Amino acid sequence: MDEPTDRRGLRRARGYRAALAQRFQPGWGRGAAAIRCPGTSSGRGRVRARGGRGGSVGIGGGSPQLDPAAAGRREREALRRAHLALTPLSRVAAKGAFRWRRPRHTLKGRQDADAVDRAGLRRKLLKAQAEAGDIVLLFGDESEALTHPDLAHAWAKKGADLRIPAPGQAAKVAMLGLLDWAPRELMVRTSRSKRSADFIALLEQIDTQYGPTRDRAKKPIVLVLDNGPIHTSKATRAALAERASWLTVEWLPRYTPELNDIEELWRDLKQHHLAHQTFDGPDNLDDAIHEAVRMLNCERNRHPFANHRIAA
Repeated sequence: MDEPTDRRGLRRARGYRAALAQRFQPGWGRGAAAIRCPGTSSGRGRVRARGGRGGSVGIGGGSPQLDPAAAGRREREALRRAHLALTPLSRVAAKGAFRWRRPRHTLKGRQDADAVDRAGLRRKLLKAQAEAGDIVLLFGDESEALTHPDLAHAWAKKGADLRIPAPGQAAKVAMLGLLDWAPRELMVRTSRSKRSADFIALLEQIDTQYGPTRDRAKKPIVLVLDNGPIHTSKATRAALAERASWLTVEWLPRYTPELNDIEELWRDLKQHHLAHQTFDGPDNLDDAIHEAVRMLNCERNRHPFANHRIAA
């Protein structure tokens, strides 16, 4: 399609659509504009005919004329009004059934489905026995906290700039924990390292609090553990074998953190008790961890049922 040379500037200045309208559809977009046709009188025979998009053509004297600038302006105004009207609808329609979500890591693709099902049923049975008071059910696991503040979601006023001071170099404190499931009591031992020797020290704490003594009624202890390296080392297995008469280990399948009830408390401890705080060093963080554990136990503690029933 050739374009007249005298329309080249018009196309650049007024827009491509205005140029096409002038070339092919005289009167497109011109609401009440009149075009006079030769051979008719100037004052008679004015009729309306369709011209493009709802435009009107008047028949009278004169040659066809079109104001491309006016047509371009009207076109841009119409498009702008249409875009403004559709903007809120498009924002709503674009979401539809979708929600803004943050993806999370999952280990389900690496799990043994049959082993997970068996472990889940076994865990339900152990919880029923613990509720009845027949056994003491402990969940063991490790985590760590940093002097660098853990940032979590928080309520704030609109426009507020939330800033937490950050230390120059972050130090970490290892947390080795036990959850007594029936009373929902969390015990945490802190250390600068996370090794087999640290876990054996945690077992010695179990000896002190739950081990058989003359004054304490003998009750089976079940300790739920994952297959972490500090749980399966030679030193740890030897320490567990020494306590085999009253301490039974329930091994979880690989890649199943969701079966360990202490994981929920680690998340609660970090996001609600240690978050948004800057610690001067490991010693301050150590004190904050034990204080947070004390507060967490006060919040989550629930006593066993007064009327113990016999577990199935």
